[in-house]
Amino acid sequence: MRPVLFHLGGLEIPTHDVFLVLGVLVALGLFALELRRRGLDGDPRIWQVAAGALLGGAIFARISVSWRYLAREPDPSLAGLWLYGGKTVLGGLAGAYLGALVAKRIVGIRWSTGDLFAPAVCLGLAVGRIGCFLTEQIGTTTSMPWGIRVASEAGRRIPNCPQCGLGVPMHPSFLYEIAFLVGLFFVLRWLRPRIRVQGDLFKVFLLAYGVFRFFVEYVRGNETFALGLSGSQVFLLCTLPLLVVHFIRQLLRHAYAPASQEVATT
Repeated sequence: MRPVLFHLGGLEIPTHDVFLVLGVLVALGLFALELRRRGLDGDPRIWQVAAGALLGGAIFARISVSWRYLAREPDPSLAGLWLYGGKTVLGGLAGAYLGALVAKRIVGIRWSTGDLFAPAVCLGLAVGRIGCFLTEQIGTTTSMPWGIRVASEAGRRIPNCPQCGLGVPMHPSFLYEIAFLVGLFFVLRWLRPRIRVQGDLFKVFLLAYGVFRFFVEYVRGNETFALGLSGSQVFLLCTLPLLVVHFIRQLLRHAYAPASQEVATT
């Protein structure tokens, strides 16, 4: 475990924050390449939408888990909430989605921009999760041969992970997620020219990641919220059905039929 990546003079540079910034930079770089590929790099409004998504994601990633800080802190403050309240990817994705919608309305964009973000966000998340793997709770105990152990002294410093200090093998849950996101990135690149419905590539990303995240929570070891499920799983149970219903409706409308078949059936 490496909570501090390096020292700059007397300043400690946190590992998690470094990979968070790297993930954002990777996502922005891929986003810029996608704009150029589609001939949209000359429209400044798109970058305003991206700024709205980043702002919304940063805010909601923190406030969506603010209840944990408020529950444990006897004298909470706004600064403490921002610094120590924690953050969550799912809250960040929801906030980014809302932030992009608000920004689009402000700048006057009426068409779906989600597909511009999908592969970029996917790979950016994979990079950011490296920081999570190096600093956060690893996973539940396992007898699988790929389980990883942490030195007892380092493990005891990991918050909310009593098993980390026992020297037992644990599921590398963040490595599972990184591998999944890298694979999903290439799937999205393959689907990009094949899904002709505007906005649905991003919804494919949300559905695929949401389903994966629901099941990987069982080996992550997060505290349960209700009915033996973590807060993330409860959130996903409320939101994933909306995406499933969307794709069922699209299939019933033959929205993904090849162009030749579509002409033949009209």
